[in-house]
Amino acid sequence: LMLAMGSALSTIAKTEERIDQRLLRADNYRVAAGFLRTSLGRVSARKISGVVKEGSTPYLFTGTEEAVQWIGIMPARYGAGGRSFFRLAVEDQRGVASLVIRYAPWVDASEFPDWSQMQAHVLVAGVTSFALAYEDAKNTPAEWTPAWLKADRLPHRIRMTLQTVSGPWPDMVIPLRILAPSENRRGGFSLGPE
Repeated sequence: LMLAMGSALSTIAKTEERIDQRLLRADNYRVAAGFLRTSLGRVSARKISGVVKEGSTPYLFTGTEEAVQWIGIMPARYGAGGRSFFRLAVEDQRGVASLVIRYAPWVDASEFPDWSQMQAHVLVAGVTSFALAYEDAKNTPAEWTPAWLKADRLPHRIRMTLQTVSGPWPDMVIPLRILAPSENRRGGFSLGPE
């Protein structure tokens, strides 16, 4: 009888642990998805000032399968809100492959900052695979590409595929709301989204 009770209690404890792990994964997904939908979902259409090489994009936006860089809006609830530079990619953080978002306050510049010097926040630790894709809605039917190479426009949506040591995440598709570039080039404090 004691052996049966011990076995039953052990099974219950393992089940509770698995449920706790699933709840933690779901919570991590919800927080990361919410932040990315807010920051990546509002992309500035700001263009590079100066000469742009032929065939290159004039926008301060780069998208590859491994990383995406953009100018977006930092939600105020995460600190000082407002327009910011962002970069999303997998990086080694203390020996663990992690999905990291780096950010810096926006300044009127023609290139992205040195990301190694910028603030970083780990969104997901223990990443085993990560891929981004970009949707061109102007094509019929709309098509997904592993890198954004269009010089005349920004993507319509971005898809993120992520696997971790504890299992795959649901694919995350983020529609991009393109914000018009502000004509205010003085920098500093401003009201509104830009």
